[in-house]
Amino acid sequence: MTIRKIGPAGIPSLGLGTFRMNPGEARQMTAAALAEGYRHIDTAQAYGNEVEVGEGLRASPVPRSDVFVTTKILPKDFAAGDFRKATETSLRALDTDYIDLLLLHWPSKEVPLSETLPVLDALIAEGKVRFGGVSNFTIPMLQEAQEVLSTPLAANQVEMHPFIDQARLQAFLKGRGVPLEAYAPLAQGKVMDEPELAEIAEAHGASAAAIALAWLLHKPGTVALPKTAKVARLSGNLAASEITLSDEEVARIDALAGPNGRIVSPEGLAPDWD
Repeated sequence: MTIRKIGPAGIPSLGLGTFRMNPGEARQMTAAALAEGYRHIDTAQAYGNEVEVGEGLRASPVPRSDVFVTTKILPKDFAAGDFRKATETSLRALDTDYIDLLLLHWPSKEVPLSETLPVLDALIAEGKVRFGGVSNFTIPMLQEAQEVLSTPLAANQVEMHPFIDQARLQAFLKGRGVPLEAYAPLAQGKVMDEPELAEIAEAHGASAAAIALAWLLHKPGTVALPKTAKVARLSGNLAASEITLSDEEVARIDALAGPNGRIVSPEGLAPDWD
């Protein structure tokens, strides 16, 4: 099974998300995902499981150089010195010499990008980070980040699933060659209860989850990061990369988006969304 690579960073288009995993699950699922054929693991300091992800990486016979590892740093550590220390903390927790993709997890309301992003540039120059990007950034924030960051912006990781309309953001990112990484691509399980997806899934002999992922992978420059804590679901999610949807099926799924589709918008962190 071939997973496409997206953007200048060569991000595998389908990865394992590790948000809200119970103790021990991230270790097990990282190793199991790699055995299944995944080559992209997504974690964050806020998830509290970088150590387990690192243990899962070491437990796998897959060479570290073949795995794309993403982690993220929260705004509380965006001051220049704090950002460097936080990155070093992630490197130790993951027990790795480098992070493939380091993201600013949410935009800061206090620390300007002009203070944080030069440190990210320096970490890339030092080889501790291969690529830098952001998460949960709006279009104006992306424009500012692109102006400040000397290296190309490798990704914007945002909530993306059939029930949220991200067309404007997608168009902006596509126009600048910046991949969109979709977190919560299964809408935290809600896709499984959607009749439209179930009908399309039946036609393809697949699950509603696989159809939602195939829909995302159909969109240019898009990476899907489904989270599962069940080993049995890994192969089904991975198989989404082999599903070809018709234009009519894609349009039917596009039509599911509504004004109240956003699920993740934590108070104190969320920006004024586009």
